[in-house]
Amino acid sequence: MTTLPLNMYMPGKTAVIVGGGKVALRKVQTLLSAGASLRLTAPEICPELAALEAEGRIVVRRGRYAADDLENVFLAVAATDDETVNQSVAADAGARGILVVVADNPLSGNCTFPAVLRRGDLEIAVSTGGRCPTLATAVRDLIADLIGEQYGAVLEGLAAEREKLLTDGNASTYNTQVLRSLAGRLIAELTERKDTA
Repeated sequence: MTTLPLNMYMPGKTAVIVGGGKVALRKVQTLLSAGASLRLTAPEICPELAALEAEGRIVVRRGRYAADDLENVFLAVAATDDETVNQSVAADAGARGILVVVADNPLSGNCTFPAVLRRGDLEIAVSTGGRCPTLATAVRDLIADLIGEQYGAVLEGLAAEREKLLTDGNASTYNTQVLRSLAGRLIAELTERKDTA
């Protein structure tokens, strides 16, 4: 399935996760790192989720999923071990026009979480369109060996240079040429250092 790669700003947006186990925990951690406000619905939750609830980082409703759990949410995540419940979440979210991720059957949702490599504010996402998340993770880990932490520092330097160029009012074509040249030089230096290490 062809998808649209898209980064979303989640602060100020609410997501609901249906499920209380390890899969739900992974989705919660991803959404918390993106700054989303989180609600979780499950009859029981794992200790790690209970700890996040105790810290006030997530709001938990203990009980079975109900369509009302989708009230005022931007994103829903179906992460239970019950296919029927997950499909109910997908159907209810779809009917309301809500983005929905279905952990056990990605193609029944309308979006998926990619495997993400972060180096500071540099993010590299790898997706298989939900067809094989394990491959996406393996490719991300392969890229991690090539793209070290120093790329985050390169981004910071380039962002500062870009800000200066924008402040100076230089034409966008000039900005693009300067930044591409600088980025190319810095990446070449990183590659050269890695090859000689």
